[in-house]
Amino acid sequence: MSSSSTSPQPASPARPVNSIAVFTHGQPSRVASALSRAGEIAAAAGVDVVSKSADADLVVALGGDGTMLRALRATLGTGTPVFGINYGRVGFLTSADGSRLDEALERALSGDYKIVELCTLAASALGGSHAALNDVVVTSSEPGRMVELAWEIGGEQLEAQPCDGMICCTPSGSTAYNLSNGGPVMMWGLQAMAITFVAPHSLHARPLVVPGGLDLTVTNRTPETAVTVLVDGTTVGELGSGESITVGIGDQTAQLAVLPEVTFFSRYHEVFP
Repeated sequence: MSSSSTSPQPASPARPVNSIAVFTHGQPSRVASALSRAGEIAAAAGVDVVSKSADADLVVALGGDGTMLRALRATLGTGTPVFGINYGRVGFLTSADGSRLDEALERALSGDYKIVELCTLAASALGGSHAALNDVVVTSSEPGRMVELAWEIGGEQLEAQPCDGMICCTPSGSTAYNLSNGGPVMMWGLQAMAITFVAPHSLHARPLVVPGGLDLTVTNRTPETAVTVLVDGTTVGELGSGESITVGIGDQTAQLAVLPEVTFFSRYHEVFP
């Protein structure tokens, strides 16, 4: 939890591509022909296809945002960029639709892409630390039951809030669960997190954007009721009454590779018309 800059980071230039690793959609049949074609394109370009992302100059994701999330997590902290071609439903983090596979992949393999650095969140609780690319969510362990969450930012206590839960998200995760709950959208490259309550029992609870360097501590104040902690949609444990979790901007970053003409706003207007 280190960075204190809130300005978007400029895109970095591509690096030469001599080898790629491929991540595919969770339903292999949907991308079988695309996977075969990607191998042909790589061979024609003199690029090796390797099985481990750690051995690749570029990771190619054939799928939607779920596939992108898996690929970005696998390369977290390694500096290996991830380039996505959409075969899913939304594909916000991808560069091109599957109908443009040949063109998009040929350009990426020739180095015609830029890299956007995506920040992560680091969540400390339950005896360990967890890195989140999208979000950390604290929610009621009993569906339909309201919980009470106390919270403080940078050591300053704020008013405890009855609600169904709280979302802490990165800029790349701000267009996911956070957006569907009325939270703010943040540009890629910002070193910041958004905090959004889920169904707050209040007329005054509003989403908040916090810069790097200010950590959030959330404490479960619900008597005799645990709350569940999810990191990027996966349950990592529960907080009993009186237990806390701390969330802030993490030290690790992910590298998103996109075609030069692709920007946050071009994807935002295309996906959310």
